[in-house]
Amino acid sequence: MNELLLNAQRARFGQSSERTKYVMQGRTQLGLFNEAETEQDHKAVEPTENTIVIPEHTRKAKRTVDELTANLPVKEVLITLSDDELICDKCGGKYEMIGKKLVSRRLEVIPRQCYVVEYYSCSYACKSCETKTGYANIVTTVTPPMLMKHSLASASTVANVMTQKYVDGLPLARQEKIWEREGICLSRATMSNWVIQCARTWLKPLYRHMKKTLLECSVIHADETVVQVLKADGKAATSESRMWVYASNDRSGKPIRYFEYQPDRSGKHAAAFLKGFSGCLVTDGYAGYNQVDGVIRCGCWSHMRRYWREAMPMGATKETSKAAWGYDYCNKLFALEKKFFKMSDVIRKTARQAEAEPLLEAYWWWLETLDPVPDSKLADAVTYAKNQKKFLNAFWSRQDLDLLTKAKNC
Repeated sequence: MNELLLNAQRARFGQSSERTKYVMQGRTQLGLFNEAETEQDHKAVEPTENTIVIPEHTRKAKRTVDELTANLPVKEVLITLSDDELICDKCGGKYEMIGKKLVSRRLEVIPRQCYVVEYYSCSYACKSCETKTGYANIVTTVTPPMLMKHSLASASTVANVMTQKYVDGLPLARQEKIWEREGICLSRATMSNWVIQCARTWLKPLYRHMKKTLLECSVIHADETVVQVLKADGKAATSESRMWVYASNDRSGKPIRYFEYQPDRSGKHAAAFLKGFSGCLVTDGYAGYNQVDGVIRCGCWSHMRRYWREAMPMGATKETSKAAWGYDYCNKLFALEKKFFKMSDVIRKTARQAEAEPLLEAYWWWLETLDPVPDSKLADAVTYAKNQKKFLNAFWSRQDLDLLTKAKNC
């Protein structure tokens, strides 16, 4: 019961980061009001801009004004003398500017500007033809095609609405108020039509191309998350649907994140989407991915680490929690992978065998020494690890290593 309560509180109020510096080493959540008093140390050495040392690396010096404004246009404002002030108060002569000095720089922001662009088609007549034949040869220019028929929207307008909604997280209801402040009556229903129509007309071909490119990659990461759709056909508003997410790996050179909505969690959706893919499929332990044929299943160590995280009590350390040991093993493995990231495929393979293999052998040996209380979070972590051992070892195990090497950049 304590475990259930702790995880419920952690899910609702706790930090979401799984980094060690926030989870282990006896660290507790910082107080909102007494952080300064808690962290105060009168003997602390004042750092310099060029040598601010923090764990594992030295922080770079603060960015200069030139670096911050490197890509911005510059407008010079000269503070000059008026005509009356140009008269010398000593001899009555006239001052002439002999130089200028930069005193300060200020970042100015110009609010977005909305205006109507009117396209006119122009007609031209050949006077020579008209003189010779009595009939003028007339040609008419063609205006650019409209984004949507019978719509005032331009590409820049719809792009702005989409970016604010899907990148900046600004709902259409709030955008409606912003437009209203700018003197434009634009309803959320109209913006919804813009988003849907343009997605179907202009983005669907891009969507198909992204899927085709993704399936050509050697490694695909897959996961699914719960989404709630209020007005789905044939489903109650409280029912759960799924957003399936597929991603290329960081070494592919093709950063793709592909979202596919489905009404349920059936593995048939992953099998249908990944039909024809024959590389490495990195997933969690969900059995639905077993329906995907012709792939090399690889386990996700982030999901493995999350199980250990959920089994750790508040303020856990390796001295007080067995789950902290599993969490620490995962962190050590991630540190090695970060170290190997820029290596070539061949060198990376050898490095994994030399450094990751002994670490994993120690991990699995340690796992066998655990005897957790049944139905506890620690038992869940141990069970997950044992059930997923084959898939978690796939990235280095000798029986799969040759197959993985054939998949470029795995």
